[in-house]
Amino acid sequence: MKVFVTGASGFVGTAVVQELLKAGHQVLGLARSEASAVKLKAAGAEVHYGDLEDLDSLRQGAAESEGVIHCGFIHDFSRFAEVCAVDEKAIETIANILAGSNRPLIVTSGTALVNPGSLATEDMPSPFNPAWPRASERAAQAAVVAGVRAATVRLPPSVHGDEDKHGFIPILVNLAREKGFSAYIGEGQNRWNAGHRLDAALLYRLALEQATPGARFHASTEEGITVKSIAEAIGKQLNLPVKSINAEEAAGHFSWFAQMAAIDCPSSSKWTQEHLNWRPSHPYLLTDIENGVYTK
Repeated sequence: MKVFVTGASGFVGTAVVQELLKAGHQVLGLARSEASAVKLKAAGAEVHYGDLEDLDSLRQGAAESEGVIHCGFIHDFSRFAEVCAVDEKAIETIANILAGSNRPLIVTSGTALVNPGSLATEDMPSPFNPAWPRASERAAQAAVVAGVRAATVRLPPSVHGDEDKHGFIPILVNLAREKGFSAYIGEGQNRWNAGHRLDAALLYRLALEQATPGARFHASTEEGITVKSIAEAIGKQLNLPVKSINAEEAAGHFSWFAQMAAIDCPSSSKWTQEHLNWRPSHPYLLTDIENGVYTK
């Protein structure tokens, strides 16, 4: 299958490209810079120049493909509502090209806000949250209604592994270095779910090959890891103290990241594993931290 991949040179997208090529697919990777193009060519992918705001480039890429994996997202939290709108428009644009063709479209969402405080499962729709207005699942559902074989891969708050430079764990590591201690809020018993990027890449491929319209898949290989245990692992690696801070202190310490540092979001991938025969096999989050992946 010839697969158009957005975000193809990113942390997750790079792994997706490698997984697709290894499985015998062809890859048309979206590149917005010459550096990204060089990276894609070296991997063995075909380059398609453009970006998520260049709708003509998205139309052309989708038209030339037999399936699309949409990993791309503009990670600019200073204008988060704006980039969420860009993401929704990009999905809508790609879906318009694929409508009626039975070509698969796999979009990206997250597990964190599906069912805060309780276990999130794949059968639960993700409510739209104006505070974190990512609309990829809403766009995917609209695509299904329009006759597209669209499905969603929900990524955990921490997709971890080598080369992770801009995810949530690097944020915590950088804050610990800056502040002189690794922090968690209150008792730190709130949980994140997590998954390795190579396991996520495998899931994207399986979803592309097998998905039914409207399906939702969870890339979480660990249902719940306490934020306290994450803070302790970071502190140990950096040789820094680990401290509990209260909610007021958290706003100053974490800034815009305080809400995510406090969220409790365990997530199951039981149905995903059974439905797609997905078998995660790579290291767990605390193992990666303890092995120095984030502190080299």
